Amino acid sequence: MSGTLTSPQLTAADRCDRCGAGARVRATLPAGGELLFCGHHAKEHTDRLREQGAIISSEADI
Repeated sequence: MSGTLTSPQLTAADRCDRCGAGARVRATLPAGGELLFCGHHAKEHTDRLREQGAIISSEADI
């Protein structure tokens, strides 16, 4: 389930919260806040984040 970005579009300055690589995915958390992930870490964490109700948005959704 993809959603609409509520924050500005991802830019080259946005970095993965796990490794510092360029961010490709934004996870908006149900309690507020967001996490940014590179493609590798997005694949690793997306299923669990969706189970917890996060809205996952990727560059392809923009």
